[in-house]
Amino acid sequence: MKALLLLLLTQLCSASLVPEREKDPEYWRGQAQETLRDALRLQRLNQNVAKNLILFLGDGMGVSTVTAARILKGQLQNRKGEESLLEMDKFPYVALAKTYNTNAQVPDSAGTATAYLCGVKANEGTVGVSAGVTRDRCNTTKGQEVTSILRWAKDAGKAVGIVTTTRVTHATPSAAYAHSANRDWYSDGEMPPDALEGGCKDIARQLVENIPDIEVILGGGRKYMFPKNASDVEYPHEDKHRGTRLDRRDLIQAWHNVKPPSKVAKYVWHRRDLLALNLSRVDFLLGLFEPGDMVYELDRNNETDPSLTEMVAVAIRMLQKNPRGFFLLVEGGRIDHGHHEGKAKQALHEAVELDRAIGLAARLTSPQDTLSVVTADHSHVFTFGGYTPRGNPIFGLAPMQSDVDRKPFTSILYGNGPGYKIVAGERENVSAVDFAHADYQAQSAVPLRQETHGGEDVAVFARGPMAHLLHGVHEQNYIPHAMAYAACIGSNRAHCNAAARPAAATSVLLPFLALLFLLC
Repeated sequence: MKALLLLLLTQLCSASLVPEREKDPEYWRGQAQETLRDALRLQRLNQNVAKNLILFLGDGMGVSTVTAARILKGQLQNRKGEESLLEMDKFPYVALAKTYNTNAQVPDSAGTATAYLCGVKANEGTVGVSAGVTRDRCNTTKGQEVTSILRWAKDAGKAVGIVTTTRVTHATPSAAYAHSANRDWYSDGEMPPDALEGGCKDIARQLVENIPDIEVILGGGRKYMFPKNASDVEYPHEDKHRGTRLDRRDLIQAWHNVKPPSKVAKYVWHRRDLLALNLSRVDFLLGLFEPGDMVYELDRNNETDPSLTEMVAVAIRMLQKNPRGFFLLVEGGRIDHGHHEGKAKQALHEAVELDRAIGLAARLTSPQDTLSVVTADHSHVFTFGGYTPRGNPIFGLAPMQSDVDRKPFTSILYGNGPGYKIVAGERENVSAVDFAHADYQAQSAVPLRQETHGGEDVAVFARGPMAHLLHGVHEQNYIPHAMAYAACIGSNRAHCNAAARPAAATSVLLPFLALLFLLC
């Protein structure tokens, strides 16, 4: 009798999980027909020249993270979650990118950044250089430098910008402007003596010197710009936030000094000052809002630090002043950090914030002249499962206990990482801890101080001119080549005259005109 009652209760609960409209087959048929109509409209290809290019990079945003972030976004809106749409989900073209580095099956963020920004696959740990460079070997760098799509856009007369939630010298943004045998050489204070003696430059110095006319740079990383032991403006009494430069240079002042006297260059470190700027009177903008990486979105001080969405809004409005268009790199960089720490709640809220920025950018631009691409550098060993029912809280428990140790488990788990915990010789009982806390570390199968990347392909979402070029399974280094082709920048521009790029309507009509000619 008890088992029968339990079965009836389960059936009743399952029935209540299904929204009423979804019980009607016509709901699903109508939805599919609407999707079909949208797909048919895509036959009319957008072959415009892309005036603007925006690359959104979710660091560590593998497909499982995208799906979980979609559910979280819906649940934050008091919905079940699974039926929700991320802004990137609305992009009509989707591809997969193979993320391996030239010397690594499971990649790091530096080698991958070189691929999707410079168009060349590289070794792990190196940025802006070919696979001829060995990590840590300064003397292998000379002559192996490769340039990025940001440089190609700048050479074509476009405005360019970088926005990140990490330090601006971190792996992703640094591949846009730097060439380094080690991604961790943020300042000369992090470089070994042999690299300094070999003439290699630290990444912060390259930010100021390599492409001095980057219009917008927003993120964290103040301490790498100031002399060693210089107090931080925001945290003057905290030693860990002091300057790190051994050469005693003030790179903020150096950044100002290389700007033309007729141009207005503004440096800000506070959200208030950023949002108060009259952008029509600013030519160059550098905003560094934390000594290191920006603070997680869930922990962000809304008074002092801007959100990623706020920084993107400022960047686009700044860059739109250039009549030739712009290239903007936007990184949601702390998705990766949340996963490495096993803190899925932090990671997924970072992904939702990146998606919010994507939506804002869509409202400020037009798909008629702006190619937007959303992708990731790599995945993580992050998963969620356990036969959870519809609408189950994404940070909640699976509806069953383990049939081995008879303990509950959260739907979200990691393959490895710091969440591996043994209590009294057994797996920790998660019902005894606050597994919904922002800093809860989800359980993992293998103990590691830091969770690792995953090696599977990542998604590439595209919308705008020539977005259809991103259409199947690609090597990751293909991405900037496709974007450059769409914007007529970089090396292959022969197609850019009007005669070489027929309108989509004409290309559709040509077969019919040929048939008509034959019949006549």
